[in-house]
Amino acid sequence: MIYIDLWESTLFLIKDEKVVQQFKISGGTNDTPTPIGTFKVIEKSEGWGGGFGSRWLGLDVPWGKYGIHGTNKPWLIGQDVSSGCVRMFNDDVEKLYDQVPIGTIVHIDGPITGVGKYEFKNLAEGSKGTLVQIVQQQLKAKGYYKGKIDGIFNRETEKAVKQFQKDNNLPVTGGITKVEYNLLGILE
Repeated sequence: MIYIDLWESTLFLIKDEKVVQQFKISGGTNDTPTPIGTFKVIEKSEGWGGGFGSRWLGLDVPWGKYGIHGTNKPWLIGQDVSSGCVRMFNDDVEKLYDQVPIGTIVHIDGPITGVGKYEFKNLAEGSKGTLVQIVQQQLKAKGYYKGKIDGIFNRETEKAVKQFQKDNNLPVTGGITKVEYNLLGILE
């Protein structure tokens, strides 16, 4: 298993419930946050080159192509600078790559709203990411959403939001603001 702590910019390789290695990493920016949640390694590749460094471990994030990879800018490791992927020093990602088979569980923990202002963004059709996934989970738990919890704000998500808004005497916009976050129990 891989555990990634975005708060501490550290990746932990865990075997038999013990940390066997840890590495410094870089996560995403506030505008392009790293997905939070539990995923699996679904692909491995060598030699991507350029900004992806020497190795790629692709994850099964349903709303986009994200992975763990090396970098051609090692001086940025430890800073939140990526487009959502997890960056590592090339030597480190090569060590990790050799120890991680396809199917390995990757748990990513960190700020669900990205780094920086820690604000919950307004969501609408076309939005993607961890926040959308949480909204879908809450709407499903309340019986409004019947679709797949995939972090993609589609027409079915919008339809569920509109019904939720109607039932709670809110303006029926189909979008999510702090009001809906509060009523869904995501914010207190």
